[in-house]
Amino acid sequence: MLKEVTPLILTYNEAPNIKRTLQHLTWAKTIVVVDSYSNDETLEILHSHPHIQVFQRKFDTHATQWNYGLEQVKSQWVLSLDADYIVTDELIIEITSLPDNEQINGYFTKFKYCVFGKPLRGTILPPRQVLFRKEKAIYIDDGHTQLLEVTGKSAVLSGCIHHDDRKSLSRWLWAQDRYMIVEVKKLLETSANELSLGDRIRKQKIVAPFIILLYCLILKGGILDGWAGWYYAFQRMLAEILLSIRLIEYEKLELNQTNKH
Repeated sequence: MLKEVTPLILTYNEAPNIKRTLQHLTWAKTIVVVDSYSNDETLEILHSHPHIQVFQRKFDTHATQWNYGLEQVKSQWVLSLDADYIVTDELIIEITSLPDNEQINGYFTKFKYCVFGKPLRGTILPPRQVLFRKEKAIYIDDGHTQLLEVTGKSAVLSGCIHHDDRKSLSRWLWAQDRYMIVEVKKLLETSANELSLGDRIRKQKIVAPFIILLYCLILKGGILDGWAGWYYAFQRMLAEILLSIRLIEYEKLELNQTNKH
């Protein structure tokens, strides 16, 4: 099974992460990377690996970037990875032993979020379908991120992936602000009955930051992870605060425009 899998990775200025990610992909005959014109050491690191194929494309949306990457993959199976995903040895062994089941077109994997390299007890990251047949899959945009649609049946793997982002806090804040602008557009342009309960709560602006803080610390056990758990909880709370601020800003601008007319 593993011989039929090509890892697919998107990159943009991922020098703090990509080397560690690649260290766990030495089994791959080919790795396809779609880079959004990085200007740090990312390309230098990628070009030092002869089995990596690098394609550059200007970023527009996550879905179109991923779908472009799928077009470059030649194998039957794809393992889609962010540049800060660490594939664990347990997951690699599990994929190696997967039977050739023609009824299964995709596999979901659980995640462990890491802070400064330390895996936390819990995370708000849901399982993601990372392993799938190329011909049965397509990406669609969903807010600031993307959804993978796989035709046919899927299964769940017991192994996990570590989400271990070592980029600076400034870079994280920059990315979150961009994400929240797109999230605001999604929340305001989607009818209430089509939004999830979580998104309907986020749209109210006030309670979501406090709910996510308690959720990460208490329900997910972050308080038992020490400062790493607090760091993650504060990080997720701050992301929700940024979203609330952007929602307030948008509504005030809309009100001003209405009053002018």
